[in-house]
Amino acid sequence: MANRTPQTERLTEWVRDHAPAVRGYLLALVRDPHAADDLVQEVFCRAWEARQRYVEQGKPRAYLLRIADRLACDRHRVQQREHVADETQWQVIEPAAIETAPLATLLETENRRQLNDALTALSDAQRRTLLLRYYGDMEFQEIAVVMKCPTNTVLSHARRGLQALRRLLVEKCE
Repeated sequence: MANRTPQTERLTEWVRDHAPAVRGYLLALVRDPHAADDLVQEVFCRAWEARQRYVEQGKPRAYLLRIADRLACDRHRVQQREHVADETQWQVIEPAAIETAPLATLLETENRRQLNDALTALSDAQRRTLLLRYYGDMEFQEIAVVMKCPTNTVLSHARRGLQALRRLLVEKCE
């Protein structure tokens, strides 16, 4: 096996330990699995490019999610000028494999759609706060740094966002 540098070992560990959370966060933001996968790759490329400047502070997931958040915001600005195929168009272009039971797939798709609809109804700040908190497993203080706002503001976004999600999802069930 080739000699591995400490930076290579760190990046390998980060991909193993944090890639699913980073992908989940990005997927919830961009709602396109292909774009989320591309952004995940870009997150780790950026982390690799900045490896000499990285200072270990014990929170690599927060560091990676800050990169992911910036990339998603940049993508959103660019996307406003582009047309992106929605889920229905993707199903026509690339149908899902029929490996799971149809009822389970239907229920999972419906639950995901309801959650996505509810998340879309939130303000951008509420959605980002909740996604960083639950997908990113970040503390509120860390989210405040990423979002460049006071911790109390982040706490308000989280509380109001959760209340709105609860209300929206209960309305769907009734």
